[in-house]
Amino acid sequence: MRRSASKKTGQSNSINSSAADLFRSASSKASSKELERIDSLFYTYANGSGVIDPEGIETLCADMEVDHTDVRILMLAWKMKADEQGYFTLDEWRRGLKALRADTVSKLKKALPDLEKEVRRPSNFADFYSYAFQYCLTEEKQKSIDIESICQLLTLVLSSTFPTQVNLFVEYLKTQDDYKVINMDQWMGFFRFCNEISFPALDNYDPELAWPLILDNFVEWLRENQK
Repeated sequence: MRRSASKKTGQSNSINSSAADLFRSASSKASSKELERIDSLFYTYANGSGVIDPEGIETLCADMEVDHTDVRILMLAWKMKADEQGYFTLDEWRRGLKALRADTVSKLKKALPDLEKEVRRPSNFADFYSYAFQYCLTEEKQKSIDIESICQLLTLVLSSTFPTQVNLFVEYLKTQDDYKVINMDQWMGFFRFCNEISFPALDNYDPELAWPLILDNFVEWLRENQK
């Protein structure tokens, strides 16, 4: 009886192993086919140099019926971990579309609402906000961004989360004369300000703490305008 049971167990293990092998083989083939479709879609929009350039991105946006200035296109770049503004490499494209399980334009369009939800989770949004600044550094060794571009970027990235703070900070930036550019420390400082400082009371803002000077000036400007 023991031998018979052992034999049956061996047969069962063999069947289970074969089933697992078949499943792995099928999964591998499906994954390979998906990657082929992702690559094919990439070359639909890529230029002669083998990258998707700004013109290709605009064509992609048109096909998805999404404006190229839509914040979700920046979120897509974040998902791809795209390095250069306005360009997607094949590796970046693969990384993003595999994660989104999108191998057609239709699937990519349908994935955008869930991508936005993912980005807006507190655990991801700070990283996205930081990425948005770095993505706009288009010159080698560039460390800062001009005020006009910063105002546009703030409105795009943060205004839906902190509309009042962003609108007032943009107004302040456009009227002040002390700063021509904003660096990463100031950019991230404003994000911290929005998350930590009670608004419009400002009663927990302490200039003695390690805030960028531009925010001290912004708070002073706010208080003067509240009088």
